[in-house]
Amino acid sequence: MADLRLSVLDQSPVPAGSTPAQALANSLDLAQHVDALGYTRLWYSEHHAMDLLACTAPEILITRAAAATKRIRVGSGGIMLPHYAPLKVAEVFRTLHAMFPNRIDLGIGRAPGGGQLEAFALKRDRQAAVRDDFPQHLAELRAFLNPERWSEYVDAKGPHPFSRIRVAPDAPGAPDIWLLGSSMWSSVTAAQEGLPYAYAHFFSSAGTRQAIEYYQRNFQPSKFSDGRSQPETTLAIGVICATTQEEADHLHASVRLLQRRIRMDDRRPVASPEVALHELNELPTAPNPLLSFTRGSFEEPESEWPRYIVGTPDKVAARLHGLASELDLSELIVNTITHDHEARKRSYTLLAEAMQVNATITNAREAVLA
Repeated sequence: MADLRLSVLDQSPVPAGSTPAQALANSLDLAQHVDALGYTRLWYSEHHAMDLLACTAPEILITRAAAATKRIRVGSGGIMLPHYAPLKVAEVFRTLHAMFPNRIDLGIGRAPGGGQLEAFALKRDRQAAVRDDFPQHLAELRAFLNPERWSEYVDAKGPHPFSRIRVAPDAPGAPDIWLLGSSMWSSVTAAQEGLPYAYAHFFSSAGTRQAIEYYQRNFQPSKFSDGRSQPETTLAIGVICATTQEEADHLHASVRLLQRRIRMDDRRPVASPEVALHELNELPTAPNPLLSFTRGSFEEPESEWPRYIVGTPDKVAARLHGLASELDLSELIVNTITHDHEARKRSYTLLAEAMQVNATITNAREAVLA
C-alpha cells in the first residue's frame, strides 16, 4: 500500500507552562508545516471548557489555516451538530467553500465535546425535552448544502418549507461532508446515508474493526451529489515518532498521563515528560473518596491496535501500513500530542519521510493527469 495517504487531526493542545493563545499559534505553525510536508488534509476538533485543548471554534481555525496554506484540505474533525442550527452551519461552511474552493471538509459529530454542564449551556433550546434530533438535523444540513436533496421531503402538503431558503453565499459545489464517530451508531448511520466515515480510533479503540468493517460491508451508495458511490473510510490514530525508541517513549509519557487524567475527569494542560513520568509512577488519587483505584485500572484497555503508535519512523510506518492493509484503508489521520511543539513538528516530519507522503501526492497527481 505504497500510496497510503496521511492527514492530520489537530486538537490545539495546551502545554503546561504555556497559554491557550500560544497553543493556537502553534496550530497555525503546524498547519503550514504539514502543508509543506504533503499531508492530504488537516482537521480541527471541537472541545469546550478544557484547559487541555484550545480548539473551541474549529471554523475559525479552519479559516486562518486555509488562508495560511497552499494546497492541503482543511476542515472540522468535527463540528458537534447538536449545538448548532443546521442552517447556520451550512452558511459558515458555504462561506469557507466560497473562499477556499475544493479545499474544505465538513466533519460532523454528535458528541458534546465537553461535560454535561457545558452541553446544557450550549443547547439550542433548554426548555425542550431531551431527544435525539441528530438524524433530522443532519438531513437538513445536507439539504441546505445540496438543495437537490429537498426533493426527498415533498409530501401531501407540498415541498419542505426550508427548500425556499437560499443559502448564501452561493458558489459551485459544496464542502465535502464526513460523518465522524467512535461507535457502531456512527458506522451504521454513515453506511445508510452514503457518507464517508472517519473513525476516532485514538479516542476509542475497542470497536474499531467492527465499526469499519460494518460500514464497508453495508454501505449504500447515494443518488445525490453530496454522497458517495463507494465507501470511503479513514481512521484517526495517535502517533509519536522520534529518532530512537527511547526518545519516543519519553515523549509519549505526556500522553499516557493525559489519558489517565481524562479518565479521572482531570483536564489540565499537557504535562512535560518529566512531570508525567513522576506522576505516572505514583498511585493516582481517586476523584471521589468513596472510590478506590489501583494503578492497573488506569492503564489503557487492551485492544487489537493501540490508540497511540510510538517509536522510530520505520517502526511506526510499518505498523500504520499493517493497520491500513488489515482494514482496507487508503488514508489515515494522525493525531500527535507532545508537550514540546518542536517535537510534535519533528514527529510529523519523520513520519512523512518514512511514509513517503510527497511520493503519494505525486502519484495521485499523475493518475489524475493520465
